[in-house]
Amino acid sequence: MSNQEYKNWILEEGEKGVTWLWLDKANSSVNILSSDVLAELEEIVAQFEQQPPSGLVIASKKEAGFLAGADISEFTDLNTQEQVMAQLQRGQNLFLRIERLKCISVAAIHGHCLGGGTELALGCQYRVADEANDCKIGLPEVKLGIHPGYGGAVRLPRLIDDFQALTLMMAGRLVNGKVAGKLGMVDVATQRRHLYEVAERIASGDLKPSRRKTLASRLLAFGPLRRLAANIATSQLKKKVNPKHYPAPFQLVKFWRDLPAGDEPAYLAEAESVASIFRDPAGLRATKNLVRVFLLDREIKGRAKQQKFSGKHIHVVGAGVMGGDIAAWCALRGFKVSLQDAKPEFIAPAIGRAYSLFTKKLKSEELVQAAMDRLMPDVTGDAVKSADLVIEAITEKLEAKQSLYAALEPKMKKGALLASNTSSIPLEDLAAKLENPDRLVGIHFFNPVAMMQLVEIVRGKNSSDESVGEALAFVNAIGKLPIEVKSAPGFLVNRVLMSYLAEAMRLYSEGVPPEVIDREAVRYGMPMGPIELADVVGLDICKAVAAELIEAFGGDSADDDMAKVIDERVAAGKLGKKTGEGFYLWTKGRPKKAPAGSGYVSPEVIDRMVFSMLNESMQCLAEGIVKDSESLDLGMIFGTGFPPFHGGPIQYIKALGQSECQERLRQLAESNGKRFTPQSGWTDVQLVQE
Repeated sequence: MSNQEYKNWILEEGEKGVTWLWLDKANSSVNILSSDVLAELEEIVAQFEQQPPSGLVIASKKEAGFLAGADISEFTDLNTQEQVMAQLQRGQNLFLRIERLKCISVAAIHGHCLGGGTELALGCQYRVADEANDCKIGLPEVKLGIHPGYGGAVRLPRLIDDFQALTLMMAGRLVNGKVAGKLGMVDVATQRRHLYEVAERIASGDLKPSRRKTLASRLLAFGPLRRLAANIATSQLKKKVNPKHYPAPFQLVKFWRDLPAGDEPAYLAEAESVASIFRDPAGLRATKNLVRVFLLDREIKGRAKQQKFSGKHIHVVGAGVMGGDIAAWCALRGFKVSLQDAKPEFIAPAIGRAYSLFTKKLKSEELVQAAMDRLMPDVTGDAVKSADLVIEAITEKLEAKQSLYAALEPKMKKGALLASNTSSIPLEDLAAKLENPDRLVGIHFFNPVAMMQLVEIVRGKNSSDESVGEALAFVNAIGKLPIEVKSAPGFLVNRVLMSYLAEAMRLYSEGVPPEVIDREAVRYGMPMGPIELADVVGLDICKAVAAELIEAFGGDSADDDMAKVIDERVAAGKLGKKTGEGFYLWTKGRPKKAPAGSGYVSPEVIDRMVFSMLNESMQCLAEGIVKDSESLDLGMIFGTGFPPFHGGPIQYIKALGQSECQERLRQLAESNGKRFTPQSGWTDVQLVQE
């Protein structure tokens, strides 16, 4: 072997004559398949083709994992099918050359092994993986608006159960090392301490794992059965996503259905399948928006990681649904947590929900018990003395929160951070009676805590930079997405969301059926309609937030009808999903809806709801509620479900054109009222059209 040194790769000779090829991307905490990494690997593989090693193990020097996938930022520069084809065929050809090396090749996998990382591993003859839960393997490309294109969509169905491979790729699902072993994605799943020993034994020929294909996979080689399975998969997909919004999984099914035999036809078809997504302007725009969202998410989490939170103990006051679930999530993520409420019977349901969460997420009884041990009921509130962060999650009433702070602050240790989970009350009001108002921040979670990625970090006028930084770092440490927002009524998400919900209520009061309102929102791309969402959030909460916003910003006569629609239900105890009835009747957690019908619906139905959000979003940006448009877009995507393929409200405005949006608002104002008049933010902020 050549002794040439590489920037991103390290070549070593093992004890058994096996060559070790370590990936250690320069100036990066994680490995990614950037152009320079691929170029060096091409050189190394060319050497191996001339002088084959006796055995080869490809592994990672990074603690974070094997390989996080292709450099997604490079995909943003690809605009044509020809450019996409060239990039994909480069990767395909390289991995095919690795597969055809005249030696045994093994991928030794730990940590994350995603997308192009999994495709590189699939190009090796064998794979060995750490069986730990934090070893994640999979092909999540559909979440970026494409599907595997470096050979993964060809190799995985050939390696494991054919239909199982399709379902994994359609969902972009990641599995841990142990599950990957059971599925056949890796040949051996073992403990981390044995990972390299097992890989070396396989590469040297001392150990040869066995494989077998299932009967179902053999049957799916029969054309009619394969087409039937593809039709079933497409039908299931259509129940979840719109092919016009997310074409990638549908294109993947089509490719899988027609997967050619032989290498050259199969890999060519795979590249052409991915490239075809870029042919349609809507598909290209959706892919670029999804990639943009992915990169922004990574950038904002990276910023938060630069801040510091060294605390170990979290104290949560209020064991209701929000407080209890916040406490459970913190314990799941490794923190010691004390949960305070007035009586043991108030805390017990939260402990029960926590056990269910731990069982679902951790699988292992030992890990579940360890998480339960980290979560401690605390009726007396004594544990607050040792807490590094105290999170208040009690009733949304100013006086109650101020009284609690008066009792908590003298007990808190020096340097501890106080946070409120308030959804709308300005921090300046909450901090009015505190001795150290600079140590108060908002950490606003969304319901359900375990599912919602976004957490708003609310900066009050008195909040110190250090306190905000600690809050950002803490939220990042528990695996959530922190967005810093200015303390103002409704903050970002609730302020924009309520404009959307309010317009839906006005449509309802005008006689538009709730099922039609929800259907049109889902057709636009929202995960659920606004009427159903109001039921899920709780009509009492909607009423309280709406009242806060109307008091702060005023309203018009249309607000009376909207308030009446909600007030009548709240007065009758019909609060939505949690009481079994709101706008819909709820049975077993699902709303009972009448058929929405297929008749023509005026485009004003969806335009009124969407342009209400766009109007409020521009005003929030102008007022500095968030620091930049990227934060606003991420906040709305992860906080309200604004369609990711649209890129967020501001990105959507750029795509439509700022002046065109203002003109549409003026049209809506003429036909529906002055609330649609473009707010001052449209002139205060000038966007660059995409």
